[in-house]
Amino acid sequence: MINFCSLYSGSSGNSLFVESKNTKILIDAGVSSKKIEQALLDINVDPSSLNGILITHEHSDHVQGLGTLSKKYDLPVFVNQETLDAMPKQKDKISEKNIKTFKVCDKFSIGDLDIKPFSIPHDAANPCGFNIFKGDKKISIATDIGHMNNYILKHLEESLFIMIESNYDPEVLKCSSYPFKLKSRIAGPTGHLSNEIAGKTISYLLKSGLKNAMLGHLSKESNFPELAYKTVVDELLTSNYDETSLSLSVASRDSHSKIVSF
Repeated sequence: MINFCSLYSGSSGNSLFVESKNTKILIDAGVSSKKIEQALLDINVDPSSLNGILITHEHSDHVQGLGTLSKKYDLPVFVNQETLDAMPKQKDKISEKNIKTFKVCDKFSIGDLDIKPFSIPHDAANPCGFNIFKGDKKISIATDIGHMNNYILKHLEESLFIMIESNYDPEVLKCSSYPFKLKSRIAGPTGHLSNEIAGKTISYLLKSGLKNAMLGHLSKESNFPELAYKTVVDELLTSNYDETSLSLSVASRDSHSKIVSF
């Protein structure tokens, strides 16, 4: 059994929750510790029962509450060395015994969950996504991706569930209030993933058994949940998508999702 819940997901902050029968983990802590604690309590999870926090990369919308949360509940933090070195303010709050470094592409375990990190193209020190395994079940977390490539697709294949970035719509981005430099960064090869590419990725993964997908990390300025959903569905329909074969949802920026179970 694996349960997944998006606590917060968006350009303003990200934190995801995954549990098996015996293990509970967070992926990222990009809002305040207080907000994460409350979101966990809202889904009947005691923050002190967590077995650790996985970190994808050092940007503040993924680590804002990390140090405080780890310190308060004595939680291990699983992070690659380059990412750890790139967030000194958070690193200083984490007890040395709770720093658990991993190498991207090396599998490791937290309780009865097996974790396989994989590299992603994003403008950070050493960003990664995660495959999470429990027995023969696999789910994947893939956000903050500047572009999709065969390497990432290979890691996402055979996932029952993916949390995938659907950050922006190109036309909305063009008309947004963002300065040109930021628009270029978002749409660039180490920025974020568009709705259309998210849809194409999901279409491809249907062939390898994908049953459930959640769109996440939506931009507040250059996207809308309804637009992201419609764009992805339109892409799926071009691939003869059967609505009964996939559950598709959009993660909220400010509140937790439903718990998805496998």
